[in-house]
Amino acid sequence: MTYLSESIPQLFYPLIIIFIYLTILVTIAEALNRFINDDPELTRKVVHIGSGNVILLAWWLNIEAKVIVAAAVIASIIALTSYFTPILPSINSVGRKSLGTLFYAVSIGVLAQAFWKDYPQYTAIGILVMAWGDGMAAIIGQRFGKHTYRVFDINKSWEGSTAMAIATFIVTSTVLLFSQGNSAQTWLIAGLIAIIATALEAFSKLGIDNLTVPLASGLICYGCYQML
Repeated sequence: MTYLSESIPQLFYPLIIIFIYLTILVTIAEALNRFINDDPELTRKVVHIGSGNVILLAWWLNIEAKVIVAAAVIASIIALTSYFTPILPSINSVGRKSLGTLFYAVSIGVLAQAFWKDYPQYTAIGILVMAWGDGMAAIIGQRFGKHTYRVFDINKSWEGSTAMAIATFIVTSTVLLFSQGNSAQTWLIAGLIAIIATALEAFSKLGIDNLTVPLASGLICYGCYQML
């Protein structure tokens, strides 16, 4: 009984902290969605970037992989429900049908299951690359994207893709520096991830980049360090 009484607070206190963080995030996003009606993409990306940062909170609080996977499953169900019924306007309010939020949640679950126990840095890299890279690509591309190009029937801007590459490089190199130290491999791998993630983000039909970018970023980082 003593062990059980001690383990319950250790499990629930971190979850309460994350729940409070996410509640504040969604509240802010919904408020922005009400007051900034002319820029729904901005409010959606506030949720996108903010929810990705939860992985750093989970890492700091040492939350178990099974908890993250369970949360990803719940988020997937909510995202799928919101796809058909707009229960969260700040997430689905950009005038297009997309499964991006669902793919985002699935990628978090897959990365947590694959790496969280022994290599949490690769889970963090995959999720943060998608959160900050894709988020900044959308924000910069929407506001400053003057030079466009097409990937099949998808319009992209060089300004947005550049923002994606820079954000990805910064995120990847920062996590690798803190987790594996300063070395030539750190900078080479960060550069490689920036190139690959930016190329994958250029093809975002139905939000599929929310699955391909994080999974490729995490897996390639892991593979490169295993080889090197």
